[in-house]
Amino acid sequence: MRIGVLGAGAMADALGTRWAAAGHELMVAGRTQAKAQALAGKWQARTGTFREAAEFGDVALIAVLYQGMPETLAEIGAALRGKAIIDCNNAVEVEHFTLVTEPGRSMAQHIAEVTGGHVVKAFNLCHARVWQMQPPVFDGRPLTVPYCADHDPAANLTERLITDLGCVPLPVGDLRHAHHLEAMAAIVISLLFTGSDAHTVFNLVDHVPQLPGIRPAEVR
Repeated sequence: MRIGVLGAGAMADALGTRWAAAGHELMVAGRTQAKAQALAGKWQARTGTFREAAEFGDVALIAVLYQGMPETLAEIGAALRGKAIIDCNNAVEVEHFTLVTEPGRSMAQHIAEVTGGHVVKAFNLCHARVWQMQPPVFDGRPLTVPYCADHDPAANLTERLITDLGCVPLPVGDLRHAHHLEAMAAIVISLLFTGSDAHTVFNLVDHVPQLPGIRPAEVR
């Protein structure tokens, strides 16, 4: 799969490194050219402008700070129209840890409206260090990665990239539900800023483990 990575920070590094190791072909663009070139060398990939990276990919990962999103989207222009886009960003201010988007609206919906692409909200609930784990496993369970999408082909691409990390994809609704994932991320970010370990995650527990001599229905 060809992946355009838009951003050269910690999230781009962590996810891109794992995807490059899985055999995908990457192109990276970043505001700081030295960072983008360093990632390209690490991945044996190419660098380009934001528009070039958007045009390159079968899917694009947008991984930039929300403060820089308007400028980034302006540089991309129409290059992502009709394409799959993964949005891992969180528009959360870190004084009170609240969303800065319009109530009931998500960053993912904004990106979809501006680009005309098929946006999938995913990978936004964890610190970059979690994505560096090979694989991310907690209490013996692989990490579940919730995502929201309106477009089945884009969702399928995202599921493949989730499983490439050793994680379990979990569809949790269409893009109207993405603001719920962003609100969950605000909780995680508040925990991280107040001293929790970088590997703090929400993970799905959907069954009761079998305990010796106890039937699952008896566990309370």
